[in-house]
Amino acid sequence: MSSYTIDDLRKDVAEGRIDTVLACQVDMQGRLMGKRFQAEYFVESAWKETHSCNYLIATDMEMETVSGYKATSWEKGYGDYTMKPDLATLRRIPWLEGTALVLCDMLDHHTHEEVAHSPRAILKKQVKRLEDMGMKAYMASELEFFLFDQTYETAQASGYRNLKLASAYNEDYHIFQTTKEEEVMRAIRTGLQGAGIPVENSKGEASAGQEEINVRYADALAMADRHAIIKNGCKEIAWSKGKAITFLAKWNYNAAGSSSHIHQSLWSLEEKPLFFDHTGKYGMSPLMHNYVAGLLAHASEITYFLAPYINSYKRFMAGTFAPTKAIWSKDNRTAGYRLCGEETKGIRIECRVGGSDLNPYLAFAALLAAGIDGIENKLELEAPFVGDAYGGKGVREIPRTLRAATAAMTESAMLRKAFGDDVIDHYTRAGEWEQEEYDRRITDWEVARGFERA
Repeated sequence: MSSYTIDDLRKDVAEGRIDTVLACQVDMQGRLMGKRFQAEYFVESAWKETHSCNYLIATDMEMETVSGYKATSWEKGYGDYTMKPDLATLRRIPWLEGTALVLCDMLDHHTHEEVAHSPRAILKKQVKRLEDMGMKAYMASELEFFLFDQTYETAQASGYRNLKLASAYNEDYHIFQTTKEEEVMRAIRTGLQGAGIPVENSKGEASAGQEEINVRYADALAMADRHAIIKNGCKEIAWSKGKAITFLAKWNYNAAGSSSHIHQSLWSLEEKPLFFDHTGKYGMSPLMHNYVAGLLAHASEITYFLAPYINSYKRFMAGTFAPTKAIWSKDNRTAGYRLCGEETKGIRIECRVGGSDLNPYLAFAALLAAGIDGIENKLELEAPFVGDAYGGKGVREIPRTLRAATAAMTESAMLRKAFGDDVIDHYTRAGEWEQEEYDRRITDWEVARGFERA
C-alpha cells in the first residue's frame, strides 16, 4: 500500500507539482495500459472510475484482436470495461515530470463485478481464499533484464541485430563493471524508491549486460503491483537515458536467460510466520510441507503462468542457473524450487521456474492456488533432492514447450476449481494463439540452416 493519498494528490495538483495522472490497468502480458488524465480532472471525478475497451484483456503481444475468446469478440462489439482506481496504489512517479500513477481494477460495465479473467482479479481471488483460512502470503519477485547501449528505436531499425550490450563480459556481482552502468541503475533504484517501492539492491547478473533489481517483499497483491510498475519504470528510465532494456526470457542463444524468481511464505493475519517451526527439520512447519508439496504436485499445471510464451522455454537449459527439474532442494540453485532461510522465521520457498517475461499477478495466483491445494489436501512432501538436479534421473521435469504447458493448464482440475472454467478457458486460448502464431512463422535460424542445404 502506498502512503500517498488522494488528498496528497489534490494538494500537489493545487500547488502545481502534479499535472498528469496515469490511470493504468494490467493486461494479460503484465503491461500497464490506460490513460493520461489531466490532473485537475482526475481529482475532480476520474478518481472514482473511468473506462476502457474490453479487448485490452483479450489481445496478444501485438495487440491483435484474437478470435476465439468467449468474453470479447467482434460479434459482441468490443464494448467497455470500467476501470476502478485502487487508491491504495496511488503514487508519484519521480522519473516522469509532474506525474502520478494509480492502478485500476477491471469491472464489468453493467454489473460492476470484477472481470474474472483480469490478472488483478485472479490474484485477489487467491488472496481472499488465504484470508478465509486465516493466512496471508508474503512474496518477493527478483527481476533480471539485459541493458543495451542502443535506444529502442535504433534496436528496432537494425532488426535487433548487432546489439551492443552495456558490458562486454559476465558481470555477476561485479562492482567495477556495474559502475559503468550506474547512470541507469542508480536512476532505476532512486526512481523506484521515490515511487514508494522500497528497493534493496541492484547487481550484475550472470551474463554480459545482465542486471538484477531486488525490492523488499510485501503481501502478494502489493508485490505484484510493484512488479508491474518496476518493469514499466525500468523501461521508461532506460529510454530516458538513451538505452534499452529487455525482459525477454532468452534474448540470445549464447547468453543466460533472465528469470523472475519468486520467494513465498505464509503468515497468520497477526503476523506469525506459519512456515517456521523450530522443531521441524530445516525449521519447516507441517503447513510448509503441505504447501511445497502442492507446488510440486501441480508444477506442470502452473508452468504456463510462469512461462507464457514460446521464448520462455528457450531459457530452460542445463548449466545456466535456469532449472529443468520441478523438484525442491535445500539452498540448491539447480532445483526448480529452493528452500531459503532455513531455521529462521524468514524461511521461504523460492520458485526459480519463472522467467522475467511472466505476468506477476498470474504467476503469484497460480503458485498460491497450488500451495493452497497442498494445504487443503494435506499433501505429503517428498524428500529434498540432493546434488546436481540437471543430471537427476527419474525426477519431475518442467514442461519443455509452451504446447505441453498449455495442455497441462487446460486439463488441470485444481486450476479450474481455483480460477474458474471461464478463466482457464480464456488463458488456454491465449496459449493456443501464441503457439499458432509461432507455428506459421519463418525464423532466421530456419533460413540460415536450410536456404542452401535443404
